[in-house]
Amino acid sequence: MGTGAMPSPLSKKVSWLLRHGASDVHLAMDDAGWVTIDDLLAVAKLDRSTLEQIVATNPKRRFEIQGDRIRACQGHSAQLAVTREALEASWSPFSGGLRVWHGTQLSALVSIGRTGLLPQSRTHVHLSPEIQSRIGKRADVQVLLAVSTDRMRAADQRLWVASNGVVLARHVPPSAIESAMPVGPKGRLYASTEDGPFPWLREEPS
Repeated sequence: MGTGAMPSPLSKKVSWLLRHGASDVHLAMDDAGWVTIDDLLAVAKLDRSTLEQIVATNPKRRFEIQGDRIRACQGHSAQLAVTREALEASWSPFSGGLRVWHGTQLSALVSIGRTGLLPQSRTHVHLSPEIQSRIGKRADVQVLLAVSTDRMRAADQRLWVASNGVVLARHVPPSAIESAMPVGPKGRLYASTEDGPFPWLREEPS
């Protein structure tokens, strides 16, 4: 293989295997998400040099290698053999700034106002450490939610950070969300004085 960026289908294949599909293809995985490199190469039908290039060139730094093991840094489906406890023990406590960020769609805001941010089918909610960071943030977001780290602590909700910089939480309660910032022309919001959990969680009327 050349030294340039890897074709995305290969990186996506490895990502799917390590984050979602291990059990589907009988790839043995421990409770912190680690698999042996030999097992992954056999299942993915890759050679070691190609895998190392995939790891080195992935723009989101999704993979990490330790000796003869490899795993996805975060983003695992809850259906895998991983446990929250083992993943959290392998990450570091987050000790960054006053806020972390979560990108979402306008259509999700009403639900978020009721339940907060939930991991859905994943083990954890993904958050970005900085507003300008691409880490932990989807590319197609319409709204950025500012999550207060102080309010998270007050709600007894811990934050961790994976080796690729993604910040993670089991749950972000509504009380921890400070504000919403629109992204792009479809993300316009207006402040409302009506009663509700988030007065700002309303789409601007057409």
